[in-house]
Amino acid sequence: MRILLTTLNSKYIHTNLAIRLLYQLNRHHAGLQWKEYTIKMAKDDVAEECAQFDIVCFSCYIWNITQTLAVAEKIKAKNPFAKILLGGPEVSYEWKEIIALPYIDYIITGEGEIPFAEFLNNFPVVDNIGNIVSKKDGNVLYFPQAVEFDLKNYGDIIPYAYDNKEELATKVLYIETSRGCPYKCEFCLASLDNKVRYLPNEIIKQNLLFMMEHGKVIKFLDRTFNVKKDFTIDIFSFILKHHNPRNIFQFEITADIVHQDIIKYIDENVPPGLFRFEIGIQTVNQQANLQVSRKQNFDKTKGIIQQLQTKIEMHLDLIVGLPLDYWNDIKYSIEEVFKLFAPELQLGFLKFLKGTPVRHKAAQHDFVYDPLPPYQIIESKYLSREQLSQIVILENALEIYWNKNRTQHTLKYVTQQYSIFDFLLGLGNYFLSRRNFHEYQLTEVYHIIFDFIKINYTDDVVLPQLVAIDYYLNSKVKPKILFCNELERTARQNIIDTHQLNHHKYRFVIFPITFDYHLLKSENMIRPSKQNIIIQYDGKNYASIVEVESAGILI
Repeated sequence: MRILLTTLNSKYIHTNLAIRLLYQLNRHHAGLQWKEYTIKMAKDDVAEECAQFDIVCFSCYIWNITQTLAVAEKIKAKNPFAKILLGGPEVSYEWKEIIALPYIDYIITGEGEIPFAEFLNNFPVVDNIGNIVSKKDGNVLYFPQAVEFDLKNYGDIIPYAYDNKEELATKVLYIETSRGCPYKCEFCLASLDNKVRYLPNEIIKQNLLFMMEHGKVIKFLDRTFNVKKDFTIDIFSFILKHHNPRNIFQFEITADIVHQDIIKYIDENVPPGLFRFEIGIQTVNQQANLQVSRKQNFDKTKGIIQQLQTKIEMHLDLIVGLPLDYWNDIKYSIEEVFKLFAPELQLGFLKFLKGTPVRHKAAQHDFVYDPLPPYQIIESKYLSREQLSQIVILENALEIYWNKNRTQHTLKYVTQQYSIFDFLLGLGNYFLSRRNFHEYQLTEVYHIIFDFIKINYTDDVVLPQLVAIDYYLNSKVKPKILFCNELERTARQNIIDTHQLNHHKYRFVIFPITFDYHLLKSENMIRPSKQNIIIQYDGKNYASIVEVESAGILI
């Protein structure tokens, strides 16, 4: 009997930990194989391969359930005798509509290790196995059980041991050191399991050694990695001792509970750029937090981020649409969090995941949400459809101009002089009047913001200059001269000669500005000053500013 463990990842660089773990635990079963696909692959091609198996087992999430069901239907059409088994968070709750589909035979709910092993050992007689949904004689059978897999049973299992080692460095590798979450945020499935269970340290470190040797980006799946101070510092120390120069590690943390010992350890030991912290702020509005059973001290969170941001790359998350979060509350949250200048500010929208309390309480707040994955909010008593659509436009502008690192100087200046919320909202609407958010040339990004500023900020002479600086810094080779008047050739050459700049190795753009660039860079403040700014290109790396001084003036 041939059995396939599989999934449809959202991108090629992603990997699925679940199917690797299930394969490792059950690889003694003859005929068991695993393989990953992506949601962008042709469904007929995926189904053609999968239809060669007797049982096809899919790992299901909100980002792939629609495509997974389409592939499952095609598998049945190609091989009516194939059995389709689904598992994962997307089918663990409210599964009645899915099991009713004629091309779905079985569903595993909750943790998969124990029921999947019993399924393999007892197939085809599986209708009495706990946490497996099956069909028999037109009836749906299901026996829910409180099943908890002992994480010690992973022993010496290395999930990525059977991967092509050369490909691992091109993908994101995932590791879990614990399961469960101590918090009860009602929009998150992790809130349903408040018992935090840890894998043995020796297993964690054994896996880390393998992943550090063969991989590059290693992402920890723990919902709150920093719950236990000593554990956190121990894993950090192990990583620092054994990591490769190419490695990057990403952790999801709760910032306002970060212990001072962890901060001290990072400050004294961790090199910049090695660690990334993903921090879910979600909202600054405490009333909205309490409505979804969240506790957060934003002042503490902000303080921790500011203490660590010179060492740690920060990725901050906000959620739009929480109960009691009105338009002005969302505006305030975005403006306060943006001022932290994290390299990435992810603006998400409330999703009503199956099984979560916020889905069950939707009627209390007049929530309307898409019935199809990812179940995103459409409107509520706090936000109209039009308001939500406007914030979607703002989110696109945020992604294009900030998260893609295209106008850092410009937007930092905006936070000091104007409302970044109003600016991004206006910019997003102006962008949409000119181009599609997903179809544009890079130079158009700068032309659009430059024109938007010229129309809406006519008295600000600094903003157009900052757009020019951002434009020139976002290239590895000297680009077309735009948005400024470059010095004429003789003046440029005089500056290059005076400061002995290597014109054989680099190309230069030199143009005048009317403010003190040093002060802007160090303190995000503008002071009038006549200067020339020099930007150099080596053709390999992104451009950089040459900071040469003469009488305290950048020239």
